[in-house]
Amino acid sequence: TAAAEPMPAIDTATAGKEIVSVPAPGSIIDVNVSVGSVVKRGDVLLILEAMDMESEIVSETDGTITEILTSKGASVEAGEPLIVVQQGGL
Repeated sequence: TAAAEPMPAIDTATAGKEIVSVPAPGSIIDVNVSVGSVVKRGDVLLILEAMDMESEIVSETDGTITEILTSKGASVEAGEPLIVVQQGGL
């Protein structure tokens, strides 16, 4: 696999929340956060392997992780929600 490259998440922010969705179908290689983790814009949330490349999925906002909807090793489809970040609170 190629070196990890930052890949922006699909940002579907609603009501102060960022729902991090997968930009391309693939497999989750690693989840770098847990519920309650405080993240900043640009922090790596998880690693996705898609098309034989590893991509870092990064937060588009500052906030706190409130839900993780995937796990290491999971197969995911484009647009599938992965992580919910409650904006603010830093």
